[in-house]
Amino acid sequence: MLHKSKKSLLETLLVLCLSTPIVAQTEVSGFYPQKNELTIAPSYSYKQYDRFYRGNELTDGNPAGLGAISSYIVNLYGEYGITNWLSASLNIPYIFIESENGEPDPVQGTSSVEGIQDLSIFIKGRILQKNVKSLGRLGLGTAVGASIPVGNYEAEGVLSLGNNANSIQANVLAQLTTNVNFFTELQYGYSLKDNSDFDVPNAQVYGIKIGYFNSHFYTHVQLAVQDSMDGLDIGTPEFVEAGGPRALPQTEVDYTNLNLNLYIPVYKNEIGVSTAYNHNLDGRNFNKETSFSFGLVYKPL
Repeated sequence: MLHKSKKSLLETLLVLCLSTPIVAQTEVSGFYPQKNELTIAPSYSYKQYDRFYRGNELTDGNPAGLGAISSYIVNLYGEYGITNWLSASLNIPYIFIESENGEPDPVQGTSSVEGIQDLSIFIKGRILQKNVKSLGRLGLGTAVGASIPVGNYEAEGVLSLGNNANSIQANVLAQLTTNVNFFTELQYGYSLKDNSDFDVPNAQVYGIKIGYFNSHFYTHVQLAVQDSMDGLDIGTPEFVEAGGPRALPQTEVDYTNLNLNLYIPVYKNEIGVSTAYNHNLDGRNFNKETSFSFGLVYKPL
């Protein structure tokens, strides 16, 4: 019974990377669902920042002097096992973002913006799984996905929901799980982005995750990095010439993010709860933000 419980928990863990829409996390995980297994994970997140990196320099406030900015995010994630080694997932967030002091965005002319952001779809496959003597089980996989703006939101301005760009991303990932349920995961991805109105920089994302699970809980700590290939720095003459706040989608956005995650099954491994804490340790043209989230994980199949 304990082995079965652990297996059911393991099959649920794959949703925890994307069930909360924290931008700096890597897009997929090294766990795979079983054939015909469906997992649905709604979540709620809150994030806030009152400091911002202008280029590499950390400054108080944000690029337009709007004071503290808060975001409230309702997210829906789902994944389905096509086979025991191939799965498909989708993710879509609804975001409400506001300037807490009521100052309007200099481009959009409002102190709050809300709407659906981007729909992300990924296909993930395991290409190798091998037992490594005295260490555990080694898995190698790859994933290809696309992100499509579906909310018809405005990309310009500080309070924008996103850069309104179509993107295609490819990931490779490796995970080593020991015989006592500790695991280490490495991941690398590259994202190609396209917006007909802006030159949104392509980016590479990579990270390392260390975690542990048993029949009662799952937890991990993850360090995730985005490194844009080019782009403008906020406050430079080139940024001002390109339109100032209107040119924010064209900035070089880099960040290093720390994520802590905890999942607890509460009913027969069919229903569970997850919590997460995220903090941006460093960045470039990005927020010095902290976020908290809470989610449900439901496996009807």
